[in-house]
Amino acid sequence: MTTTRFAPSPTGWIHIGNLRAALFNYAIARQNGGEFILRIDDTDPIRSKDEYVEGLKQDLTWLGIKWDRMERQSLRMDRYLEAKQQLIDMGRLYECFETPTELDLKRKKQLNMGKPPVYDRAALVLSEAEKDVLRAERGSHWRFKLDQQRIEWEDGIIGDISIDAASVSDPVLFKNDGQILYTLASVVDDVEMGITDIVRGSDHVTNTATQIQIIQALGGTVPNFAHHSLLTGPQGEALSKRLGTLALRDLRKQGIAPQAVLSLMARLGSSDPVELRNDITEVVAAFDLSKFGSAPTKFDAADLVPLTARYLATLDHTDVADTLKEAGVPDHLAPAFWAVVRDNISKLDDVAPWWAMFRDGAAPLVDDEDTAFIEKAFFLLDSPPYTHETWAHWTAVVKEETGRKGKALFMPLRKAVTGRERGPEMADLMPLLQTKPTLG
Repeated sequence: MTTTRFAPSPTGWIHIGNLRAALFNYAIARQNGGEFILRIDDTDPIRSKDEYVEGLKQDLTWLGIKWDRMERQSLRMDRYLEAKQQLIDMGRLYECFETPTELDLKRKKQLNMGKPPVYDRAALVLSEAEKDVLRAERGSHWRFKLDQQRIEWEDGIIGDISIDAASVSDPVLFKNDGQILYTLASVVDDVEMGITDIVRGSDHVTNTATQIQIIQALGGTVPNFAHHSLLTGPQGEALSKRLGTLALRDLRKQGIAPQAVLSLMARLGSSDPVELRNDITEVVAAFDLSKFGSAPTKFDAADLVPLTARYLATLDHTDVADTLKEAGVPDHLAPAFWAVVRDNISKLDDVAPWWAMFRDGAAPLVDDEDTAFIEKAFFLLDSPPYTHETWAHWTAVVKEETGRKGKALFMPLRKAVTGRERGPEMADLMPLLQTKPTLG
C-alpha cells in the first residue's frame, strides 16, 4: 500500500513553501488509494508549540487536505533511543566530543587547504580512557558512520542521483544536550510507519543520501524519493525572507480562496498550465508528479488574486452565506447583493467594503469640474428605495436638465454614487442603496 507523510515542525505557522510537500504527498497517497499521515516533528521541546499544531490542522482542513492519522514524534522518544542503541551495537553510531568552535576551526582549516569541509572522524581513534576524560569536562554528540561509497537512487523529479558518501560528513543524530535530531527521528518513523513515497524540497537531497544508509542499517525498505524545486520570489529572490507574509493563515484572512491556493500550487513548477479547480478532489485527479522540474520556481502571491476572483464568480450566495452575514448583509438582500458584487471582487474580504458602501453611502469621487453637475444631479434624485428602473429614469432627467450625455453623463454619476470608476451595472446596483448619495 502506498503510504506518504507530511512532517512539519510546529515551530511556526505553515507557509506556502511547506504546502508543496503536504499537497504532493497527499495527492500521491489519494491517487493510489493509500494512506496519508500527518506527522508532527516536535522533538524540539523549546520551539515546538501546541498553538502551531492547531494552526497547522486548521490550515490543512481549510484546504481540504485530510490526514488518515496523526503521529507526534514527542511521543515516540523510546523508539529513537532503541534505534540509537541498535546503531551503537552495530558500530554505526559513535560518540564525538568537539565543541562547535572546534568544529568550525576544523572546517576553516580544511577549506584553506582546498579540501572539502568533511568531518575527519577524529573521535573514532579515541581510547576509552580519553573518552572518559572528555566526558568529565564536556558534553558529547553522536554521529552516524557512513559507508564511504556512492549512494544512488532514481529521484521522481530530478532523475538519477549519485552522491559520494566520502564527500559528506557523518551526520550528527544526537546533540550534546541529548536532543534527537530530525535525521534519525524521520528515518525511524519512515521505517516503522511503512512510508513508501516521500516528496520534499530539493534542499533535502544530501539528507536523503545519508538517510538511505541509515534506513538500510535499520533494516528498512528505502522509499521512493522525489525532490521538488524550491520557491523563489517573483524576481527570483529568496522567498525565505518573505515567508512571514505568506503563512496560509494570513492568506486565508486576506480572503484568498483555498481553491486558488490548491490550483496554483498543484501546477506551479510543472510543464502543465495552471487551471482553476473547484476542490481538492479535482486537484488530486489532475496531479502528475512527472511533469515537475527541478529548476527554482517563481512564486508571486498576486497570482492568487485573479484565481480567487474567478472562483468566487462561480459561487451562489448560499456558498458564501457566512461571509455575507459577517459583513452585515441582511438575509433578504443577500441573493441580490451577491449577484451584483461577485463579478467585482477579488477576495472575500472585498465583500464588507461593498456592503458598507450600499448601507452608508460612498465617499464620492468627484472631479472639480463636475462638482456643480453632481450637486444638481443629486438634487434630482429621489430618496430610496430604488428599483432597477431608477438609473435609467434618473439619468434621463439629469440629461434633460444639464445637457450632458454619453460618458460625460454616466461616468461622473457612477464615480459620485459608488466612489469607484468601475463596478456592476448601475441599474442592478441602485436597488441595493440604503441611503441617498450625497457629496458628504
